[in-house]
Amino acid sequence: MTSSILTDLRDGILTVTINRPETLNALTGEAFRSIGDAVAEAAASARAMILTGNDRAFSSGADLQESTKRLDLSETNGIIRSLIDLPVPTIAAVSGPAAGIGCSLALACDYVVMSEESYLMLAFAKIGLMPDGGATALVAASAGRHRAMRMALTAQKVWAPQALDWGLASEVVAPGEQLDRACQVAESFAQGAPLGLARTKHAVNEATLTSLGEAFAREVEGQNALRRTQDFAEGVAAFNEKRAARFTGE
Repeated sequence: MTSSILTDLRDGILTVTINRPETLNALTGEAFRSIGDAVAEAAASARAMILTGNDRAFSSGADLQESTKRLDLSETNGIIRSLIDLPVPTIAAVSGPAAGIGCSLALACDYVVMSEESYLMLAFAKIGLMPDGGATALVAASAGRHRAMRMALTAQKVWAPQALDWGLASEVVAPGEQLDRACQVAESFAQGAPLGLARTKHAVNEATLTSLGEAFAREVEGQNALRRTQDFAEGVAAFNEKRAARFTGE
């Protein structure tokens, strides 16, 4: 059985690759737990960490075929929190979509390198849900309230050049070069002063993500309620049947 998450530690850099290409790297509970294990490995053994997918996709979000049964949001939030709190600098190398919880994962990293042909998307509104994985705080902290509202309420794709303009990306590179550039950034971090980098990360996050814990709690409460609605069931059915959803507010 092929692992859904691949890890490679060399020269102090842990590269974590989401490896579900047949689903555009949609994330299952098992995949998320493996990312959590990789974060723990980075804390113990690495000087920098890269999180990436493949050239087609970073991650299309939660796997809707299993997410309602096995992807526990509180557990997911804990893993994202561990990524943010990791004292080791983290770089997301983004190609294709970083959608839904995949967008949250990318933005939880300290440095985001996007391919010109990649995009960020809070796709939750399309299936009757709200953003989760800390996205309500992570997007607003980088892009501001109205841009966060625009992404969350319209589920628009924010392509890499616009993401850079909005403060959601650190760099934009030519297609196919995102991982190479992320490796270059990771090498510079790995050669830096680890204690200084760790305290810098902590200070910036404490200054900008002061409401992250409250955001996680609100998202869990809201998402759990929304997952019990007929609108969510209709949204998932419409997604699977590749048609427009017919929401009723029930």
